[in-house]
Amino acid sequence: MPSVVGAPIEKLMNRLPSAAQDKVDKATQLALKKCLQVALRTIGKSALSDSLLAPPPDKPSNLMHKLAVATTGAAGGAFGLFALPVELPVTTTLMFRSICDIARSEGEDVHRVETQFQCMMVLGMGNNKKSDNNADLGYFIVRGTLAQSVSRTANEIAAKGLGSHGSTALLKFVQAIASRFSVQVSEQVAAKSIPAIGAVLGAMVNTVFIDHFQQMAHGHFTVRRLERKYGASAVERAYQTIEVMR
Repeated sequence: MPSVVGAPIEKLMNRLPSAAQDKVDKATQLALKKCLQVALRTIGKSALSDSLLAPPPDKPSNLMHKLAVATTGAAGGAFGLFALPVELPVTTTLMFRSICDIARSEGEDVHRVETQFQCMMVLGMGNNKKSDNNADLGYFIVRGTLAQSVSRTANEIAAKGLGSHGSTALLKFVQAIASRFSVQVSEQVAAKSIPAIGAVLGAMVNTVFIDHFQQMAHGHFTVRRLERKYGASAVERAYQTIEVMR
């Protein structure tokens, strides 16, 4: 997440007390669990997506979701860390819905269990800090690591039904995403900890926050769309060629 109002986020994060970091970690896991509960309740096979006569997907409503998240950011900026347990689940759910909307626009059936998990996986792919050991290994390495957890969890739910949402595989999946997503949340909280940041800059921080994950979602689901059309191996080779040329 880029620096906000001229202050390096890394320095701001170093000022967060350990108690605040613990609060961020707990709030992150709670937010992801609430997102997943909403997702699992709304899962159902979409007849329209299976139809050959289905119309082309509409563009995602990125701006609408940005405005919604900016509103929650205004509240967070006004009340600071005290608002985190209330604000973060709402903000995360809005971002998750935006990611699902982007997935839909790239031809995904967002009513499927596996697609819902792919959308949540985007929240765990956004950690691009240099200190992260996976950061320099490339998109496909990070994606592959998280995809193993997605596959295990989706297979278990497919075999046992939605009643397995308290399963060990699902809990491990949430923990894997939370451990990476919490880094991004910590940066957001650090930016909001600037004295007298107020509601306006709180909204700005949240707008940068969701924009980051919208870009990640566009990239991830564009790759998946290209893989469906050209094959995974061809897309990965092309991706690696582009990375070498950069």
